Amino acid sequence: MCFPVFILVAAAALTLMGCQATRAGYESAPYKVVRSDGKFELREYPTLTVVETPMAGPKGDDGGFMRLFRFITGANEAKQKIAMTTPVFMSGNATSLTMAFVLPADLPADSVPRPADGTLTVRELPAGRFAVLRFSGGQNAKNEAESLLRLQSWLEQERLPAPGRPVYAYFDPPWTPGFLRRNEVMLRTEGDKPE
Repeated sequence: MCFPVFILVAAAALTLMGCQATRAGYESAPYKVVRSDGKFELREYPTLTVVETPMAGPKGDDGGFMRLFRFITGANEAKQKIAMTTPVFMSGNATSLTMAFVLPADLPADSVPRPADGTLTVRELPAGRFAVLRFSGGQNAKNEAESLLRLQSWLEQERLPAPGRPVYAYFDPPWTPGFLRRNEVMLRTEGDKPE
């Protein structure tokens, strides 16, 4: 009898916390949709400032997420708190994985405090056009591989070049059920310029 009451109280607490319990409560990296085709999009991204860290494994369970989280909660030279944003980017290959937090748009790159942790790097991701496929489910190699293949097939069908490595974008907190999660795979492309 107590268990259902606990669930109701927890649900009410999350509701009262407002949007901060979901992706809707956070600033997201800005982009402009150039073209849309179902779950596929071509997007223009501006230059983005990120703080990133190397990862020992594909899920960031080596503490990568917490290193980045500590940085935005004040573990930096200025002891400055920085707002959390979405998505969390993951990129690289089996020998060189990175996780990155996008920094708020109102924080210019030259104003970002230096990380206290030497494994973190602040850098700018260059502006550009990306082909993007949105997918749901948990963060795992199977979902990522299947989504990447679907995006590559779509790019081939559309005759759009995408020579770079994929970037995976994760928007939701870990307690979000898989079927409600917003995940994306992105490939930089220079094709299909607007007329």
